[in-house]
Amino acid sequence: SVSKYKNRLRDLRTDKDLTQAQVAELFFLQTTQYRRYENGNSDLPLEWAKKFAIYYNVSIDYIAGLTDKRK
Repeated sequence: SVSKYKNRLRDLRTDKDLTQAQVAELFFLQTTQYRRYENGNSDLPLEWAKKFAIYYNVSIDYIAGLTDKRK
Protein backbone atom coordinates (compact mmCIF):
# COMPACT_ATOMS: atom_id res chain seq x y z
CA SER A 1 0.00 0.00 0.00
CA VAL A 2 1.04 3.59 -0.51
CA SER A 3 1.15 4.33 3.21
CA LYS A 4 3.52 1.43 3.78
CA TYR A 5 6.12 2.51 1.22
CA LYS A 6 6.02 6.12 2.35
CA ASN A 7 6.76 4.94 5.89
CA ARG A 8 9.58 2.74 4.58
CA LEU A 9 11.18 5.60 2.65
CA ARG A 10 10.98 7.87 5.67
CA ASP A 11 12.32 5.20 8.04
CA LEU A 12 15.21 4.30 5.73
CA ARG A 13 16.08 7.98 5.32
CA THR A 14 15.96 8.77 9.03
CA ASP A 15 18.00 5.64 9.84
CA LYS A 16 20.79 7.31 7.87
CA ASP A 17 20.16 10.65 9.61
CA LEU A 18 19.38 12.33 6.30
CA THR A 19 16.92 15.12 5.57
CA GLN A 20 14.48 15.00 2.67
CA ALA A 21 16.55 17.71 0.97
CA GLN A 22 19.75 15.66 1.33
CA VAL A 23 18.16 12.56 -0.22
CA ALA A 24 16.67 14.65 -3.02
CA GLU A 25 20.11 16.13 -3.74
CA LEU A 26 21.75 12.68 -3.75
CA PHE A 27 19.29 11.52 -6.41
CA PHE A 28 19.16 14.79 -8.38
CA LEU A 29 15.48 15.24 -7.53
CA GLN A 30 13.63 18.37 -6.54
CA THR A 31 13.01 18.26 -2.78
CA THR A 32 9.30 18.78 -3.41
CA GLN A 33 9.17 15.73 -5.70
CA TYR A 34 11.03 13.53 -3.22
CA ARG A 35 8.67 14.74 -0.48
CA ARG A 36 5.69 13.72 -2.66
CA TYR A 37 7.12 10.19 -2.95
CA GLU A 38 7.81 9.95 0.76
CA ASN A 39 4.41 11.33 1.74
CA GLY A 40 2.58 9.13 -0.75
CA ASN A 41 1.24 12.11 -2.73
CA SER A 42 2.90 10.75 -5.89
CA ASP A 43 3.26 7.12 -6.92
CA LEU A 44 6.85 5.91 -6.67
CA PRO A 45 7.99 4.83 -10.16
CA LEU A 46 9.72 1.45 -10.39
CA GLU A 47 12.88 3.18 -11.63
CA TRP A 48 13.09 5.21 -8.41
CA ALA A 49 12.15 2.24 -6.22
CA LYS A 50 15.15 0.40 -7.74
CA LYS A 51 17.50 3.33 -7.07
CA PHE A 52 16.33 3.68 -3.47
CA ALA A 53 16.56 -0.09 -2.92
CA ILE A 54 20.17 -0.13 -4.14
CA TYR A 55 21.11 2.94 -2.10
CA TYR A 56 19.55 1.64 1.12
CA ASN A 57 20.63 -1.96 0.43
CA VAL A 58 17.10 -3.34 0.74
CA SER A 59 14.76 -5.14 -1.65
CA ILE A 60 12.14 -3.39 -3.76
CA ASP A 61 9.60 -5.65 -2.01
CA TYR A 62 10.70 -4.15 1.31
CA ILE A 63 10.27 -0.59 0.03
CA ALA A 64 6.88 -1.52 -1.42
CA GLY A 65 5.79 -2.97 1.91
CA LEU A 66 5.32 -6.47 0.49
CA THR A 67 7.70 -7.98 3.03
CA ASP A 68 9.22 -7.02 6.36
CA LYS A 69 12.54 -8.62 5.41
CA ARG A 70 14.98 -5.96 4.26
CA LYS A 71 16.73 -8.22 1.70
